[in-house]
Amino acid sequence: MSLQEIISRVHKAEATAGRAEGAVQLIAVSKRQPDARVAEVLAQGHRVFGENQVQEAAGKWPAFRAQYDGVEVHLLGPLQTNKARQAMELFDVIHSLDRPKLAKTLARLRDELGQCPKLFIQINTGEEPQKAGVLPQDADTFIAECRALELPVIGVMCIPPVDEEPALHFALLAKIAARNGLDGVSMGMSGDFERAVAQGATHVRVGSAIFGERAS
Repeated sequence: MSLQEIISRVHKAEATAGRAEGAVQLIAVSKRQPDARVAEVLAQGHRVFGENQVQEAAGKWPAFRAQYDGVEVHLLGPLQTNKARQAMELFDVIHSLDRPKLAKTLARLRDELGQCPKLFIQINTGEEPQKAGVLPQDADTFIAECRALELPVIGVMCIPPVDEEPALHFALLAKIAARNGLDGVSMGMSGDFERAVAQGATHVRVGSAIFGERAS
């Protein structure tokens, strides 16, 4: 699968869902991908990428940003509070705001640094104990808490359970976004992004379908 094929599939899914072309932003998930593969995708003109770890991103993106204009890097993986400062300096968007302690840390650092990445709140739609994210029943309260801290929350994000129909989780996430007046809905990966687009995703996160299998 190539970048252009994935872009075509996103546009087709937008059209099928009666949405405008370009309504969905494609995040190319470059975690654990060799620099040569990332450079190939950059050379094709793509500029929006996702990483799972602060450390890996720190070793990769400053050099690419120096070489290519308009790069936007999204943190998709969990964020420890002790890495928050580095994350805020590295990333344009963070998709994994998931607890009050992290929200307060980001608010304090925003005041210190004078800037803050855009934020998605991660919702644990499957209520899986091993997975990060706010439980669906706590989502509205947590969104309100983040807004009270004046954090730039633009949307919600989820990673559905691997053994359940993702469309049900996508519908739930879109509902949470709508009732809280949030425009951003980050959901859908290589195997299910078309279903996510049908349910209203604004950001889809596609890795292996663009880059091939990850390095171990």
